Amino acid sequence: MEHPYTFGIEEEYFVFQRRTGAVQETMSAQFFDEARQMLGKHVTRELLQSQIEIATTPCRNMRDARLQLVGCRQALQDLAFKHDLGILASGTHPSAEWSEQHPTQASRYGKVTRDLQMLARRKMICGMHVHVEIPQERSRVDLMTRMLPYLPLLLALSTSSPFWQARPTGLMGYRQNIYAELPRSGLPDLFRREEDYRTYVDTLVSNRIIDDASFLWWAIRPSSHLPTLELRITDVCTNVEDALAIAALYRSLVRYLSRKPDLNRGLTSPGRAIVEENKWRAQRYGIHGSLIDLHSGQARSAANMLTELLDLVWEDAELLGCSEELATAQMILRTGTSADGQLAVYEERIAAGATAEEAIRAVVSWLADRTAAPLAAGLAASG
Repeated sequence: MEHPYTFGIEEEYFVFQRRTGAVQETMSAQFFDEARQMLGKHVTRELLQSQIEIATTPCRNMRDARLQLVGCRQALQDLAFKHDLGILASGTHPSAEWSEQHPTQASRYGKVTRDLQMLARRKMICGMHVHVEIPQERSRVDLMTRMLPYLPLLLALSTSSPFWQARPTGLMGYRQNIYAELPRSGLPDLFRREEDYRTYVDTLVSNRIIDDASFLWWAIRPSSHLPTLELRITDVCTNVEDALAIAALYRSLVRYLSRKPDLNRGLTSPGRAIVEENKWRAQRYGIHGSLIDLHSGQARSAANMLTELLDLVWEDAELLGCSEELATAQMILRTGTSADGQLAVYEERIAAGATAEEAIRAVVSWLADRTAAPLAAGLAASG
């Protein structure tokens, strides 16, 4: 029987005040309790009180994933509205000041906050994580290493963090710069064998540096509690359909690499360094820049590389029932990412004579509308 490559999606959101557009720096117990009553284990707290996370249950098809994502967003939107709040799906909140944030009071997050100190409060960022279940006969560590060359392109497609503390950063994906401040973040090293990875984790655990492998915050990692390989490099997508497209592409890539066990097996330290450079270019330029092709050594447009990658994994996508979502990934090249939309709103308002503060407020309003706008379309697509 064909392995189903079961998958799940996690999204982090900012909770903001509808009246001002500012983040809600402290979340009431009542708000979260009501969210938990509505969504159960689909919803959890995040490191900072201004954030909240949702997660789908394991999905075998894109229709189920769409229904769950749309349903969770809708439920949180409805609840937030009752409290004069809203949710934003964006890698950074355009105007939030990190120094004004309050950590969540929970045992795990308390430990993280004590360990990271100021870095914990600066982690004012929201991402999307995609889990894909790996066949038992395949090594998650091996797949993790062989997946590295594709991570910058997945990041470029997701960029939604061009602002930081009410300022344009000049980057399409600033979230990665904040994440890079954390220990055990960024690209993992070139682990070749499960034993090498386990030795690393066991050494940190035995020396009481981390409790378990969930404290590895790499761009991609084997899940510590699920039989999955977890993609973590992407910004949270403002548009639900963009999120589903990236999840479908990643899921198809996992199947593609699983059936081609020699592909990217020879990735070297220089190759990993090139992936690191590509990651920076994805942060800086999003889908509009070029990335270095590891095979030719030549820089090529991100658009060209995505088109080629979609051709490679199309058979896998069709067998997994997610080829329509891959078409959406191609469409992102034409419509732009959330970062493109945010910058367009900001620049239009500035050109019309608005102050920088007014322009940022307009970006927050745009994000709020776009976070909610795809909901009706998403439900219709799943019908």
